[in-house]
Amino acid sequence: MIRINDITLPLEYDETTLRKSAAKKLNIPQSDIQAVALYKRSVDARKKDHVCFKAALDVRLYGDEKRAVKKCRTAVIAEEYSYTLPTGNKQRERPVIIGSGPCGLFCALILAQAGQNPVVVERGRDVDSRTADVDRFFKSGILNTDSNVQFGEGGAGTFSDGKLNTGTKDSRIRKVLTEFAAHGAPEEILWLAKPHIGTDKLKSTVKNIRKSIIALGGEFLFETTLTGIRTADGRVTGAELSRSGSSFTLHTDHLVLAIGHSARDTFEMLCGMGIPMEQKAFSMGVRIEHPQELINKSQYGSFSSSPYLSAADYKLAVHLQNGRGVYTFCMCPGGTVVAAASEHGRLVTNGMSEFARDKENANSALLVGIAPSDFGSEELLAGVALQRRLEESAYRLGGENYHAPVQRVCDFMAKQPSSRIGAVVPSYRPGYELTSLDRCLPSFITDSLREGITLMDKKLSGFAFGDAVLTAVESRSSSPVRILRGENMQSVALAGLYPCGEGAGYAGGIISAAVDGIRAAEIIASSQI
Repeated sequence: MIRINDITLPLEYDETTLRKSAAKKLNIPQSDIQAVALYKRSVDARKKDHVCFKAALDVRLYGDEKRAVKKCRTAVIAEEYSYTLPTGNKQRERPVIIGSGPCGLFCALILAQAGQNPVVVERGRDVDSRTADVDRFFKSGILNTDSNVQFGEGGAGTFSDGKLNTGTKDSRIRKVLTEFAAHGAPEEILWLAKPHIGTDKLKSTVKNIRKSIIALGGEFLFETTLTGIRTADGRVTGAELSRSGSSFTLHTDHLVLAIGHSARDTFEMLCGMGIPMEQKAFSMGVRIEHPQELINKSQYGSFSSSPYLSAADYKLAVHLQNGRGVYTFCMCPGGTVVAAASEHGRLVTNGMSEFARDKENANSALLVGIAPSDFGSEELLAGVALQRRLEESAYRLGGENYHAPVQRVCDFMAKQPSSRIGAVVPSYRPGYELTSLDRCLPSFITDSLREGITLMDKKLSGFAFGDAVLTAVESRSSSPVRILRGENMQSVALAGLYPCGEGAGYAGGIISAAVDGIRAAEIIASSQI
C-alpha cells in the first residue's frame, strides 16, 4: 500500500477527485489505481480566500507499488495497522479495574481480548441510568453525587465533545480509534485530523464496548465504590468495595486505578494508606461562549457558510507578562456549557457537543495555569482544597441552587457586574445568575484572564466580543495530584497497584487516557504473577 502525503483537495471533492489527485502525484494513469481512501484529512484555512482540505491518501495499485513510489517525493510504502494482543498465563486472580472511563474501559477491553476476564468497578451507574440522572440535574438542580457528569459509565468524557485528538504519538492510538469505530463511533474518526464522536454517539459506543468486554468474560459492577486496598508483603491482594450499604472484597493481584480526576475520596483514602503521591500543576478558570457563526467567520472567512465545512474550532494559548499561561481547552463547537458538579454545595462547569455540533453557541474552557506554589499549603491534597474553595464560592454566588454565575466579556473587562444578557444567551442549565466573577475567583485568575482575552483576540478576531459570556467555574481540567509509579506502571510503594489515566496524573483527554489503560493491560496480561 502507498501512502501519499500533502494532497490538496477542494472542499467539494469526491472519490473521482481522490483518484485524479493520487494519479497525478504518482505520475501514473488512473487505470493503474485499484483503490484509494483517505488516511488523514484536515482543514487548511490559512488563506481565508482559499480554504481547502489537506489530506494523506492510502492507495493500492495493480502494478509495482515500490516503483511508483520512486516517482513521488511525498509517497511512502505503508503497512496496514495491526495490534498484537499481549500474551501470557491467565492471572491467578481476575484483574480488577476501578473506573469505567476511557482508561478503565480500554484496559478492560484489552484484558478481555487477551482472555484475562477482568472485573470493572464503577461507582456511578450504567450510561442509560446515568443519562437520566444528568438530565434530571440539568432540569431541576437535584444532584446525584455518584451519577453525574463526572461519575458513571464512560467517565467524564461521555458528557463532553468526545474529542479524540491528542498530542501523543503512541501507535496504540490507532487501536483506540479502530475499536471506537468498531463499536459504533462514526467511521470518519479514522481519518479526520481532529476526530470527535459527540456525546450523543459516545453513549452508545461505550455501552457497546461494555457488551464486548462482558461477552469476552469480563464483568461490570456498577454503583460500587472502592473503600480500601488489601495488601500483604508489599503487594496488592484485594479491593475492598461497598455497594448498597454492604461491604465485600474482591481478591486480586492486579488493581488498576483508572479513577478520573474527580475521585477526591479515593485520593484521601490513598493518602491515608501512605501511597506515594505528589502535588501537580493544573489549571482553572471559566467557560467562554461565543456565537458559533462568529467563530466560523473568524476561521473560514468567506467560506464560513460552506456546507462542506463543519463548525469551526480553535485552540489558543498565550504567555503573560506575569509569567502565567492562559489557554483554551476542550473547545466545543456548536455545543453547550454543562453543570458538572459531583459534590453537594460545589459548582463546576464543563463543555459538551453532540456529533452534529449544530447548537447556536461555541464554548471553550478558558484556563489559567495553577502551580503548587498557588495552593497555599504543602499538604498533598492542597490543590483539591483550592478547587473546592472556588467551587463553593461559585455555588454561593450563583444562588446556592446550582445556577452558575455568568458575566458578559465587556463587563468582565471593565470590572463591572453584568445586569443584562446581549447577543449570547448562556446555555448552562439549570440556570444562571448575572454577576461579577471577581466575587468568586481570585485576582490572579481574573487578572490573567483579562490579559489573556486581549491577547487571544489578536490571534482570533472576535474572541473579545463584548457579548460573549463567561461562566464560572471551570475547575476540573486535570488532576491536582499525581500518584507516583515506576516504569512498570505500578505504584513505587505497592506492587500490583496500577495508577493510570487522568486521575493518576498521567493523561489529558480520552485518547491519552485510553492509551495509558492499554499499556497497563499489556503489562498485566504479560505478568507471570
